[in-house]
Amino acid sequence: MQYVQGMPQPAKSSRTPATPDAPESAAGSRAAAQRLKMRRELAAAAMELFATKGYEATTVDEIAAAAGVARRTFFRHFRSKEEAIFPDHDDTLIRAEAVLNAAPAHEHPLDTVCRGIKEVMQMYAARPEISVARYKLTREVPTLREAEIASVARYERLFTRYLLGHFDEHAHDDDANDDPLLAEVAASAVVTAHNHVLRRWLRAGGQGDVEAQLDHAFGIVRKTFGDGIGAGRSMAAERPAPAAVSTHGEVLVTVARTDAPLHEVMRTIEQALKER
Repeated sequence: MQYVQGMPQPAKSSRTPATPDAPESAAGSRAAAQRLKMRRELAAAAMELFATKGYEATTVDEIAAAAGVARRTFFRHFRSKEEAIFPDHDDTLIRAEAVLNAAPAHEHPLDTVCRGIKEVMQMYAARPEISVARYKLTREVPTLREAEIASVARYERLFTRYLLGHFDEHAHDDDANDDPLLAEVAASAVVTAHNHVLRRWLRAGGQGDVEAQLDHAFGIVRKTFGDGIGAGRSMAAERPAPAAVSTHGEVLVTVARTDAPLHEVMRTIEQALKER
């Protein structure tokens, strides 16, 4: 499989971006920060109660009271006590998507996806004590484990869509219907590598250089799935130009960038020879 640079994706917002010093931008940032602060406070209260009373015995009213807010405030932020265990996933998903949308043209799509999921690791690493406690709890409560699996699936779908949008339609001589399968397998490999490192780090109590471990795991994924994807995402104009053959069939000329992958250059030449 091979990926190419697609057209830049517009930000998914119906609002016109405000200038950095616009009052509404500052107000929006404050509101978002307050929202995240309250979600984390509710999650921390929930975790403490789950640890002392047990998950099943803890009620939403008790979580709200422990956080010093009303029941209705809890439900403005979470739909259930299960959801309160994962307060940051919505915002992290948005940040991961922003990484994909802002990817530089020269970056390999698989590397972009790896950078995107690092947002998830950074979310866990920012509060290791909470992350470790949450990991232990999710191992004990099937409902929470299911919620965690659902969160992972959201990242996989995001990365699958991104990779599928960067396939090179000229790179396949066989069935192009395999593209969705290849994109999903590659996205799943990145997520699986991330989760393997994350679980190992959590079992170690949140100790160790988790980013170095993650980079090592991504290197394995790239080595396994990178062959045939290409040295980078190239615009159509950056691929080797069609080879030209003289009218007498004596000379074949092709033009290619110096950084073009050799297999692309050779494929262009072979195709031109076949059409003689």
